[in-house]
Amino acid sequence: MAEPQHILDCDVLIIGGGINGAGIARDAAGRGLSVVLCEKDDLAAHTSSASTKLIHGGLRYLEYYEFNLVRKALIEREVLLRAAPHIMWPLRFVMPHAQGQRPALMIRAGLFLYDMLARRELLPASSGINLRSHVAGKPLKPEFERGFIYSDGWVDDARLVVLNAIDACEKGATILTQAVCTKLERKTADWEATLFKPSCGQIRVNARYVVNAAGPWTADLLHAALPKEGGGHLRLIKGSHIVVKRIFEHDNAYIFQHRDGRIVFAIPYERDFTLIGTTDLDYQGDANQVAISEDEISYLCGLASQYFAQPIAPADVVWTYSGVRPLVEDGADAKAVTRDYRLEVDDDGPPILSVFGGKITTFRKLAEEAVDQIAKALDNRHGGWTHNACLPGGDLYGAEPQNRSVLEFDGWMRAQIARYSGLPSALVSRYCRTYGTRIHTLLADRTDVASMGEEIAAGLYATEVEYLRRYEWARTAQDILWRRTKLGLHLPASTADHLQTWLNAHPLAR
Repeated sequence: MAEPQHILDCDVLIIGGGINGAGIARDAAGRGLSVVLCEKDDLAAHTSSASTKLIHGGLRYLEYYEFNLVRKALIEREVLLRAAPHIMWPLRFVMPHAQGQRPALMIRAGLFLYDMLARRELLPASSGINLRSHVAGKPLKPEFERGFIYSDGWVDDARLVVLNAIDACEKGATILTQAVCTKLERKTADWEATLFKPSCGQIRVNARYVVNAAGPWTADLLHAALPKEGGGHLRLIKGSHIVVKRIFEHDNAYIFQHRDGRIVFAIPYERDFTLIGTTDLDYQGDANQVAISEDEISYLCGLASQYFAQPIAPADVVWTYSGVRPLVEDGADAKAVTRDYRLEVDDDGPPILSVFGGKITTFRKLAEEAVDQIAKALDNRHGGWTHNACLPGGDLYGAEPQNRSVLEFDGWMRAQIARYSGLPSALVSRYCRTYGTRIHTLLADRTDVASMGEEIAAGLYATEVEYLRRYEWARTAQDILWRRTKLGLHLPASTADHLQTWLNAHPLAR
């Protein structure tokens, strides 16, 4: 094998560019540690862009007595909403009550506990509702007369990962996408890793500490680095979602209970659509090739059709996505496997920390706990800082997170529409929701459509594409259409090929 062309020395090498890897990179870089993060594909290319896209405590986990997990997630819910109000916002969930389900008093008691487990400043409390008069009752079958409504939050999961990576990079971290770790070897004083990145060949990284945040591949990576470890404690659970044309006009979401104990959500999605999911199935296939099955599509359509007056058929599905969640093995049924995380350190030599499990809502807390351990091992005295820090674009009304940024986001967005009055208001609105205050970087010296460059596809201008390539590591049409934005849902299928041709004809300036 040829010698690596590039050599990087760092305090911490993080393998995995999902939410946990990016969150740890951000926290560690903010404490002054030198960080290299490598991701074999794109940021959030796998599990972290395949969630139900909720910032939530996990109401159903109360049934399994996971009170600590729920409380931790509920506390984080409002911390995150304040940190990035452009990509997260409060959402009300309607739970229709049907015969054969738990008694209404039991459900009300559970919702009361959910309200009380953590302090709320932004989210209203739960209550009972009359579905015959409430707007959320209109799309449902007439037999659903009573229900409940409670609060949680929505998040653009893929963009959450990217924002963490941006913040890490701006604090000094090196972010390497399309960079696969081909070798990881423990030496006497440090770790030696070999990465392969097609655009620049081999890269050797010497690191004092390694973080294994490889998601579904965590156990495989640990076993390859330390064969004696035997592979870790992961259980892979496949979750799939379907997207259909919008089937209700209001802005509430629904939570449906199935007789088999599973929970399925129906959520307003990208203005024109409804997102329905998820499934929970044990998965033993290739984590690189995860796709929804016909049975899963039928299951989700059938369950939604039990509640909605308008039946949903597989032919109505316009898009699907699936992901494999790497959860901590606890012997439970797939739907009941804990979503809590476990951090395991092997310090028989230069240390390696492996992340097992977790959920997107608790990523910041996971990262903080991980970096606390890393900092102690590396004699770094800086404490946690992310609890009171905005993510990039979230500083609408100042550098520190504020309730005002959540509660007054629409007013801030109207001000930007007025400021950039030479551009279509719908375009500026999308930029506000996607980029927050980074809209000013995107639109620097852009005052009208003519200054935005070529319109590569409807509503997608060269200016935005170049911004995504320069600041957000977007390299392919899929990166841009499905992870940095969701324009793929709104544009013809041929757009991906057209955009990729454009990208190939306009190489990124070095």
